[in-house]
Amino acid sequence: MGGLAITSLMLSHFRSHGAATLRFDGRPVAIVGPNGAGKTNILEAVSLLSPGRGFRRAASEDLARRPDAIGWKIVADVRGLAADHVIESFAEGTQARSVRLDGKAATQAALGRVLRVLWLVPAMDRLWIEAAEGRRRFLDRMTLSFAPDHAEAVLAYEKAMRERNRLLKDQVSDAHWYGALEAAMAGAGAQIDANRRAALDRLARAQDGAETAFPRADLRLVDPEGRVEDLEAALAANRRRDMAAGRTLLGPHRADLAAVYAAKGVAADQCSTGEQKALLISLILANARALAEDLGRAPVILLDEVAAHLDEGRRAALYDEICALGAQAIMTGTEASLFDSLGQRAQNISVADESGLSRISQ
Repeated sequence: MGGLAITSLMLSHFRSHGAATLRFDGRPVAIVGPNGAGKTNILEAVSLLSPGRGFRRAASEDLARRPDAIGWKIVADVRGLAADHVIESFAEGTQARSVRLDGKAATQAALGRVLRVLWLVPAMDRLWIEAAEGRRRFLDRMTLSFAPDHAEAVLAYEKAMRERNRLLKDQVSDAHWYGALEAAMAGAGAQIDANRRAALDRLARAQDGAETAFPRADLRLVDPEGRVEDLEAALAANRRRDMAAGRTLLGPHRADLAAVYAAKGVAADQCSTGEQKALLISLILANARALAEDLGRAPVILLDEVAAHLDEGRRAALYDEICALGAQAIMTGTEASLFDSLGQRAQNISVADESGLSRISQ
């Protein structure tokens, strides 16, 4: 049984692509072209076949090709977890993004039950040294790959927290206004915490004994307030302090992800730039390995410009691991030589810029 895969991808008025159709045969894909040609836009389109806002987290109106501004559309034939499907992700004019699955309106959460998509893009290179928010997003994406209902728990938690924060900013002191919101936050928060910890445990097991050229990363969930066993009671007790701050100061939205380069015992934020990149690649591969074991099918992996930051040996090792997994990895690079060690194991696609419009050759 092959891995999960995109078999065809149609783009209409999406970023630099006016109208384009790509066909994939399930092998890893090497997309080559100069900077600005539209390679990353193809990967972004695939990331929008999964729950969330894609790896650029762009607003829907920013995805439309300029100056047309008539909306955009992505249509993909996919080999999914249990069957083949057609996924449509689109927006008309300046409207919000909509999703259709096999011709019927669907929620974004439904996409996670059809397809699993992982990614590593250059914007993530500073993950270990920037603010905790990015690391939480990274953790939640990994968690979502194991537990598709995680997105719904996060949305429920954030909705209740926004309403609670509004009360705090308005200096509402009547306890009756807070009870239901804090109960909702506690219920969703417990699920979020449990899902995250289960994902970290699964990643640790996927790294145990794995033969890989990339370093093991030991991960730990960190909360600045310490782990809260009874979040509902803690939120009630903390209202006065939260009211002074104008926001909720404890809960899973404050958690951070800590990583250690296991072989050296060095925290990720103290590692070299190359080591930090290697740790990220290691985690993406561990995530893919775990999903392949659990689901019987490897996820789709998006790797934007990753080969340019690896020496020849590490590039070959990365490609070997992807092929051993049976994963459809869609990769970009500015030079075809970056993918030489893949040989006939990869499908090659070229992208060029013609007067601001992407042109694809395959």
